Amino acid sequence: MAKLIAAVICVALFGLVASPMDAVAQQKTAKACREEWRANRTANQADGITERAYVARCRSGNPTAKSSLPAPTPPVTKEQKTVKECRDEWRANRAANVTGGVTERAYVDQCRAGGTSAERSTVPATPSVATPSPSEAPPARTTATAPVERPAARTRPAPEAASANEFSSEAEAKAHCPSDTVVWASLRSKIYHFSGTRYYANTEHGAYMCEGDSTAAGMRAARNERHP
Repeated sequence: MAKLIAAVICVALFGLVASPMDAVAQQKTAKACREEWRANRTANQADGITERAYVARCRSGNPTAKSSLPAPTPPVTKEQKTVKECRDEWRANRAANVTGGVTERAYVDQCRAGGTSAERSTVPATPSVATPSPSEAPPARTTATAPVERPAARTRPAPEAASANEFSSEAEAKAHCPSDTVVWASLRSKIYHFSGTRYYANTEHGAYMCEGDSTAAGMRAARNERHP
């Protein structure tokens, strides 16, 4: 009886030890689970089973369980056109776009952003200035040229003939006294000058006179001049 009881206890202990060993032997590696998921990648993605969730379930003994997290919804994106394609579209309808005030740059920006039609440019168009016809054109202004004032040429002062012995020309004085010396008499300073000197016929208030007449009138010859 004692032997039978001992045998039963040994069988029970052996079963307890063998069960975890079998479980360990049956557990797959992470690499093996990844390879299984990748072999059925399309089906797993369609069912919303991620690789990470599949590996965790595979190693726990339930590889077909879906992930508790919802599968990410792929974003819906519009196919974006290139700059070249948008430019070609604008240039294909250049006349209409120009008439509508749609610039190429605005069209390209709107086209690439996904708009069906580019909005008009916010820059106001420059109004065209009508060219007046020749009949409406204002008459050309004529600028009157002001006459240029030139300084009067310096001329010798006109001789003053106040008395019978004072003459306005040298010839008249020589005719009056052909044998005497003709001088230029300054009537205010009472000094007379000889021909060929600096002040001869070149002072104000003067006249041609015969030297004898000028001396008789109280005049004298210039001190720095020689008698001819």
